Amino acid sequence: MEKGDNGAPAMATTSMMEVEVEEEEEEVNPCLSMMTDRGSVESHRYYLARRTLLEMLWDRGYAVSVADIDMSLADFRRTFSQTPDLDRLRISSTFLKDPSKKILGIFCGVNQVKLKDMQEIRKQFANERLSRMIIVLQGNLATQTREKLKDLFPFKVETFQITDLLVNITKHVLKPKHEILSEEEKQKLLKKYNVEDRQLPRMLESDAIARYYGLEKGTVLKITYDGEITGSHVTYRCII
Repeated sequence: MEKGDNGAPAMATTSMMEVEVEEEEEEVNPCLSMMTDRGSVESHRYYLARRTLLEMLWDRGYAVSVADIDMSLADFRRTFSQTPDLDRLRISSTFLKDPSKKILGIFCGVNQVKLKDMQEIRKQFANERLSRMIIVLQGNLATQTREKLKDLFPFKVETFQITDLLVNITKHVLKPKHEILSEEEKQKLLKKYNVEDRQLPRMLESDAIARYYGLEKGTVLKITYDGEITGSHVTYRCII
């Protein structure tokens, strides 16, 4: 072995160091490599939000394709590309119990949505005979637009931020089971306990669960908790 000036062994040659570095770089965990998403963040966000929107419509009783809900991220990107055209992301569906009720879900861009933008949306879909619309926002909704939203459209319009739809809140492991009572079931409940709906525990119309199901004031939810500590029990909430 070669000696240095002070008699100590010389450092390994540069070529030997390069070989060691190359060997270390090759030792990449294959599981981590498979988990790496090499696609665009934009397409991933749209994929998650659109899937949650489809699940939302399914849970509300609208006609939705299971194949669309189960579409993989890879298939989504093959269908809509890495930079999806927002017009192609639209979802149109009819209510299963009453096909005359039609809903439309649309996506807006990253800019603030102003009053003139909403007026353009109203004009674009004026002939669709909609009973409800869901608008997914990425930018803020201008204050003036929010205040006049009810007057702009002849039907109910709901708005969600795209960040609210990246995860389906109803699928969280800690969320209790929610069931919407029919009017007949609601009246039976009130009669059974000899109460009026205003005397039931309340849930705001702005609550995340109420918004997910698109619940109107006066609707009653049956909520079933099933925990290992608290055990199984049922409660009811009236939307206010």
